[in-house]
Amino acid sequence: MTMLYYSHSDFLLHDTGPGHPECAERLRAIERVMQRPPFNSLRRATAEIPADIEDKLALIHSPAMISRVLNGMPGEGYAHFDADTVASPGSKQAALRAVASVCDAIDRLMSGDADKAFCAVRPPGHHAMPNYPMGFCLFNNVAIAAEYARRHHGLQRIAVVDFDVHHGNGSQAAFYQQPQVMYASSHQWPHYPGSGHPSEHGAGNIVNVALPTGTDGTAFREKYQEIILPAVRKFRPQLLLVSAGFDAHKDDPLASLRLNEADYAWVTQQLVEIADSCCDGRMLSALEGGYNLTALPASVAAHVAAMAGLESVD
Repeated sequence: MTMLYYSHSDFLLHDTGPGHPECAERLRAIERVMQRPPFNSLRRATAEIPADIEDKLALIHSPAMISRVLNGMPGEGYAHFDADTVASPGSKQAALRAVASVCDAIDRLMSGDADKAFCAVRPPGHHAMPNYPMGFCLFNNVAIAAEYARRHHGLQRIAVVDFDVHHGNGSQAAFYQQPQVMYASSHQWPHYPGSGHPSEHGAGNIVNVALPTGTDGTAFREKYQEIILPAVRKFRPQLLLVSAGFDAHKDDPLASLRLNEADYAWVTQQLVEIADSCCDGRMLSALEGGYNLTALPASVAAHVAAMAGLESVD
């Protein structure tokens, strides 16, 4: 098994301003952990921004939305796409590098160069709607990766599993009537952005598990065993994508679930088993939320170790 770890200094250029929880220090904290054993043995990867990057954005996003975001980047200071979604002069480079990274990872997984990849990217993506940015997100990295795999590699069944504490409304909207892509989410309910009720089924390809405030790891695991994991296995994906948000952690400031690092390791191991049995091992994970600067890197470490099959984390 070969696992790629994507990172780039461009992701630090996305400046969200003083006090914003989605800050560059998130990636600095992750990188400090990834420099230590056993993670320093991972294959490091970066992706150049290709000339056709706008074509990749257009796999999910409307021309008007792409123009609004790319042309709305400030020359100095900050631009606000909504109350929470901020851009700075470096945000365009970061956002395009994030999309380039997930698409490059898809190419390398499909070529057999690797079978697992974790993309430590920002800005995050799963709230970005086809027609507008929102919720800290400019472009929907994982949704673009899924559609890229479908269009450019001919895959017929792609599963996206999202364990961020917030429902990925943008990802659900992108695939709501696209039965070739399954979207399965566990998230705190009720909570931002207000979507993700279990009654939302799309074309039979949408699975939403609403977790009440205070849900702990035991209940989280039960819901995965009862609902999400069987649904993904039944779908038999050819590729498994993960929107990996770590803000369901008990110490995260933006939500009220009670997960810990062991829970993230457990759910990752379950997803790896599905990828290995259904997808020839192909599994791509991209960073979404997680805002406690101690809990986030510890949770990412547990997730990456489980993906890479590492025995221990020092």
